[in-house]
Amino acid sequence: MTELDRPVWASLTTFHGSMAEGDARARRFVPDVNLFASARDDAPEAQAALAALVRPGERVYVLQVPPVLVPAGLRAIKTAGGVQMVATRRLTEQSEDDIEPLTDADAPEMLALASLTEPGPFLARTHRMGRFLGIRRGGRLVAMAGERMRFPGHTEVSGVCTHPDFRGQGLARRLSTAVAAAIQRRGDRAFLHAWATNTSAIALYRSLGFEVRAEVHVAVLERDPNG
Repeated sequence: MTELDRPVWASLTTFHGSMAEGDARARRFVPDVNLFASARDDAPEAQAALAALVRPGERVYVLQVPPVLVPAGLRAIKTAGGVQMVATRRLTEQSEDDIEPLTDADAPEMLALASLTEPGPFLARTHRMGRFLGIRRGGRLVAMAGERMRFPGHTEVSGVCTHPDFRGQGLARRLSTAVAAAIQRRGDRAFLHAWATNTSAIALYRSLGFEVRAEVHVAVLERDPNG
């Protein structure tokens, strides 16, 4: 078992501790940052603590290598399989002239782009989880990528998305490369997640030098009204 097996827990107990709710048994991101939550392990007390973090009407995402247990009082409304990929070679950016860092001022556009393209949970303050980069066309944000989970030695590439009108131009490739290369420059290893069914994304990341490390389990949990 390594920190990569429970990356949400590793992130919430280290780099993103200031954005966390919970205790030493289970934690979640504060609601306007992200929807991810994690128990420390499969122990009954940790699972009960995870359930206690989910308020009525809320949903949380659990992402990990071990199979996801559904704590008493919660129910899984969606489950899916994914892959966790890690960079296996150095990445070098190509042609960065039109790539720009994104800031709080760009947050509304980032949220709008993520809502349209659905790269994964993206909320009002998700952009504060790490460094994000974007590309504009005609002044409009049309593609972005950034950092999500982070813990000592590792940072996740995430939020990769392109407006449908601008796909096929290699923007996701360039932004993913730029984000991952910056992660490597500071001494971390870049990793990412993709749905197992998203073969085109997996092929793209393989071409950049990422390889599958493990299969991951994803579950969307909410409070069981009958529990």
